[in-house]
Amino acid sequence: MAYGYKELAAELRAQIEQGAPAPGDTLPRQADLAEQYGVNVKTVRAAVALLEAEGLVTPVRRRGTVVRERPAMRRLGTERYSKSKWKFGDTVAFAADREASNLPWSPSDQTQTVELVDPPARVVAELELDAGERAYVRSRLVKLAGQPTHTLTSYYRQTDVEGTPLVDPAPGPAGRGGGFAVLTLQGLEPHEVTETISSRMPTPDETSQLEIPAGEPVMILERTVRTAQGHPVEFAVGVHRASQFSWQYTFEMPN
Repeated sequence: MAYGYKELAAELRAQIEQGAPAPGDTLPRQADLAEQYGVNVKTVRAAVALLEAEGLVTPVRRRGTVVRERPAMRRLGTERYSKSKWKFGDTVAFAADREASNLPWSPSDQTQTVELVDPPARVVAELELDAGERAYVRSRLVKLAGQPTHTLTSYYRQTDVEGTPLVDPAPGPAGRGGGFAVLTLQGLEPHEVTETISSRMPTPDETSQLEIPAGEPVMILERTVRTAQGHPVEFAVGVHRASQFSWQYTFEMPN
């Protein structure tokens, strides 16, 4: 068979899908691939570039081209917000994902900073703030086995969370049951969650903070949480490394 770069990419893609090379393995050197398939190195380079664009492989310094790991973690949908976990238990949302994925977690996996800020226009709209009203921003970095997986930045009305554990920058969740439990104790029990998910390539700051290899996109989660009375209590933006998560939703079909 005569191989162009597309045909060679298809051959390598099929091998990866069959598990040889496996996730974490390094592809043979480009010169070796060129000799094996009877093509020039330029053709190999173009084929590998195509696989990189598809997110199947990534260049790693001092190693070569590595097959990307499959998502290690399920990012649950409605189940992660079950009140049995945070209202009647002590499992916060990111821990629910870890438990569902049979992965360990500890409070120190989450670090954060807290600031009182003049919020951007999007936050003013989502939290229905009055002109000049300030908001607390709680910015978390979450890791798994020392590797950053995502950030989550939450905004709250100052009057809703002033003096609560949600404005404590200590590492870990905001106490037993996390932020939702804190809001419930304030008489602001979360009841409705709206999530919007999109994807894009990371910014330079996100690439550095999340240690993202070249070519890997991020999944963006926007979340607005309201009480049963419609009072917005949180607006959050999460930036997730695409290679670290699969997104799982289980729900009853509406009539």
